Amino acid sequence: MSDAEWALVRDLLSVPGWLAGRGGRPEGYCHRQMIDAVRYLVDNGIKWRAMPSDFPPWPRVYAFFARWRDTGLVAELHDRLRGAVRGAEGRDQEPSAAIVDSQSVKADAVALTSRGFDAGKKINGRRRHLLTDTLGLLLAVLVTPASTTGRDAARILLSAAKNRFGRLARIWADGGYTGHLTDWAAAQLGIVLDIVRRSDQVSGFQVLPRRWVVERSFAWCLRSRRLVRDYERRTDTSEAVMLWSVTTLMSRRLAARQRLAPTVAA
Repeated sequence: MSDAEWALVRDLLSVPGWLAGRGGRPEGYCHRQMIDAVRYLVDNGIKWRAMPSDFPPWPRVYAFFARWRDTGLVAELHDRLRGAVRGAEGRDQEPSAAIVDSQSVKADAVALTSRGFDAGKKINGRRRHLLTDTLGLLLAVLVTPASTTGRDAARILLSAAKNRFGRLARIWADGGYTGHLTDWAAAQLGIVLDIVRRSDQVSGFQVLPRRWVVERSFAWCLRSRRLVRDYERRTDTSEAVMLWSVTTLMSRRLAARQRLAPTVAA
């Protein structure tokens, strides 16, 4: 991280228990070192044991990653950064509209119980289900076997999102989410599921209203080499890696915005 990024991220971190007087053992490495090490792993797609010597020992970095995954600290940091980005764009911190889609990726060294075969894409691996706001920022992520349909996963994803974002009222999706999900979302969650269909008369690539936003979010995540395939044994680890990838994107965006602000003002 640059100094500008760290200044932003540091203010959004939760205060450790030992520092706030709640007890516990003081940490041996500063958060900036640990966050940099995790970001390096996600961005470059290395093995944990291949962590460069400039960073703390890999077992300590992995312990930090696992602790933040299990206690929800990475999700908390991600949500605070998302709120900061939305605020900088003049948006309300809580979205009222979203886009949902899924992506199947191959999986390596993954247990058979947590992967499946996507017959449509001919991929044996896992499927990432994303719910993004209209800026393309993550609202929720769910990793399942590739054999899980988008409609089945959307029930879990939308229920969790509605509990967190009370203003959420409209969601755009592709033709794979048609059927019972539309009626269920309206009756159970009070959400309008708007299906954006692709014209059968157009061949080749076609930019579809709203749907392109979540496709761009998938492209952002695939810039992180750790996400090109799914290398994680646990699905919650895969979800945490997705959050770290988008966290890096948002902190860089905020730092760049602050750097350009004085120039624009002048």
